[in-house]
Amino acid sequence: MTDAAGLRADLELAIHAARAAGKEVMRFFRRDAEVRYKGPEQPVTDADLAADRVLHRVLLDERPEYGWLSEETADSPGRLERRRVWVVDPIDGTNSFIRGIAEFALSVGLVEGDRVVLGVVYNPASGEMYHAIAGGGAFRDGTPIRVSPHGSLDDRRLVLASRSEIRRGEFDPFHQGWTVHPLGSTAYKMVKVADRTGDVFLSRGSKSEWDVCGADVIVSEAGGRVTDARGEALRYNQPRPLVRGVIASNGILHKRVIARVAEIASPVGGSGE
Repeated sequence: MTDAAGLRADLELAIHAARAAGKEVMRFFRRDAEVRYKGPEQPVTDADLAADRVLHRVLLDERPEYGWLSEETADSPGRLERRRVWVVDPIDGTNSFIRGIAEFALSVGLVEGDRVVLGVVYNPASGEMYHAIAGGGAFRDGTPIRVSPHGSLDDRRLVLASRSEIRRGEFDPFHQGWTVHPLGSTAYKMVKVADRTGDVFLSRGSKSEWDVCGADVIVSEAGGRVTDARGEALRYNQPRPLVRGVIASNGILHKRVIARVAEIASPVGGSGE
């Protein structure tokens, strides 16, 4: 099997796994569920854990030689020695899920070395399935997608942001000349940049690799750009899997957003949603 054929087979597997886990998640959606907290602003539900089990079983049963990094699984340094690693968030946007808001997603990324080569982001509540392979374009429900063409002189420059970060006033510097729209889930906001619903997603707070990995390649393959808050490309399967802020844009506006972030106070903590 050629490498390209192998990646296509990995993509089919990742889509299958996301659909299977999404079906499990929807059993819990908008039903009373016990919410526990792993840390401040870090809720976890039975749905998160059930989806993690499904993804782990489906993905690793078929690819036992791949590594594994997931929000809901204890990390193992053994992943650092693997050529390819699944980077998974069983439910990105758990706060939205808990509130019954259909703005959450299951995210699956496949990393080779330190770069993401495949991504799947699935919102089981809306039925939207996004996917991409590096070099193969980006798709929503099987249809090719492209980022918006809006530039610095356009009237419509839409920033997708977390509700918590908006409440904290972190987007006040963007109100003049920009429209800031709240939306749940980091991965979901990023793919909404890929399908030109929004022009930019920005979070100055720290993110984990699993928050952004699957969506990163989808935005890039849709013609956009993804970096940290300083404009550096993201690297994955790191010993400490954290990203210091993230910007996903249509590419045209990227430098402008980096410059605006540099004018604002130092990045703040918090996962945001």
